[in-house]
Amino acid sequence: MSDATLSPLPSADRPDVAARLREALLAASFTADGLLDLLGAPAYAALARSETVPALRATRGDTPLETFVRLFLLQQPVPHARVDAFLPVHACVESGWLARVGADEVAATVDVRPYGGPDGEDWFIVSDLGCAVGGAGGIGSRDEGVVLGVGGASTTLAGITVRTPVSSALDLGTGSGIQALHAARHATRVTATDLNPRALHITALTLALSGAPAAELREGSLFEPLRHDERYDLIVSNPPFVISPGARLTYRDGGMGGDDLCRSLVQGAGERLTEGGFAQFLANWQHVEGEDWQDRLRSWVPRGCDAWIVQREVQDVTQYAELWLRDAGDHRGDPAEYQARYDAWLDEFEARKVKAVGFGWITLRRTAAAEPVVTVEEWPHPVEQPLGDTVRAHFERLDYLRAHDDAALLAGHFRLAGEIVQEQVGMPGAEDPEHVVLRQHRGMRRATKVDTVGAGFAGVCDGSLSAGRILDAIAQLVGEDPVSLRDRTPAQIRLLVEQGFLEPAR
Repeated sequence: MSDATLSPLPSADRPDVAARLREALLAASFTADGLLDLLGAPAYAALARSETVPALRATRGDTPLETFVRLFLLQQPVPHARVDAFLPVHACVESGWLARVGADEVAATVDVRPYGGPDGEDWFIVSDLGCAVGGAGGIGSRDEGVVLGVGGASTTLAGITVRTPVSSALDLGTGSGIQALHAARHATRVTATDLNPRALHITALTLALSGAPAAELREGSLFEPLRHDERYDLIVSNPPFVISPGARLTYRDGGMGGDDLCRSLVQGAGERLTEGGFAQFLANWQHVEGEDWQDRLRSWVPRGCDAWIVQREVQDVTQYAELWLRDAGDHRGDPAEYQARYDAWLDEFEARKVKAVGFGWITLRRTAAAEPVVTVEEWPHPVEQPLGDTVRAHFERLDYLRAHDDAALLAGHFRLAGEIVQEQVGMPGAEDPEHVVLRQHRGMRRATKVDTVGAGFAGVCDGSLSAGRILDAIAQLVGEDPVSLRDRTPAQIRLLVEQGFLEPAR
């Protein structure tokens, strides 16, 4: 289906109306906090699952907030007279935010969902009707040009993005504009691209309704809309990464075979980054029979870039196909058609010798270092969002370790990172533990096993003494040769620094 089957969008050339609408929404407390207070936690959480009945039950009154929820979130027509007192109805109809229905009612033409910014900002994410959250499965729609609102992937990417002030940021495949909205907080210039012109229009609406600066909007696939000499300090993308036979749904299917779209995105980002610039993506990748998935991802990393690739989840091909068939709403239609689509998906995987599909985060950083560092790991465990500072610190520690050989490391001073606890495991009553574990309670929440020297070393790191002097003191305590201890401990120190347990103090 084309955009012609989708509803007309509000005008993007009426910032005055968007500003008046924003003012009315805020006055009614149509915000993330206001919604939670009105609906209560269960109904609020149900909305995130595309379930509207609890919210409908909670908005049976006629207050401005209840009216806005029914109008913009639940897509219920409301009487013209009810909203006329607190909303510029005529201007909203004229500019396309509302449409007249029946004799005396108005209805929203787009979804508008309150979204809380990282510093308490009240933002509003615009999307197509019924698409505030989730996939098309939540609305039973198969429109190719549909633009979704904020889902889990969007918030994950926003949370892991490095948020340092930059001159320029690029949001590839902007969708409803959530990444561009975040970038506008710390980037002087924001460029947003999308293959779908409807998405660019909706991004402009999201930015205007959120009171954010306008972005430069460009239509096209991946890096095609950019000039050959354009470079950015930050590139972010939540691309249409779903690996599927064909490209039925623009919002999720990239139109390339297998995971070629994600690979092309990663490989093309290197030459588009300024020195020290970051590129951060969500991606799917194939686990191919006879290939090491980590080596496969390492081959994607462009020259001149450090990389940190984290696999968060793996699904076998049947789980993966079922997930995205449900997302598209295919399970609601003809059973024979559903079976045929499922079969085609498995045929595609079989032809490519794909046994599973991984999902995770890819971060690149442009570096002038002679030997870039590429880290590929599996980490399915809970983490603490936002992780932007954790990601930035990871690459800063890489620079430190790359610049310090073992002698320099022993001359360095370190501090134990915040919220690290030590756990000792062993038989009850035993004199010595079988092993000691250091565990983070922030960021990646890693745990690592250390020996008694490593535990003792980490425990006294407060920045006052050099690593070498601490090891000399430990050697005296345990009766070990200090030279031998200095020789064998730097590798353990490097690991503790690399994983964020220890931080360089000066």
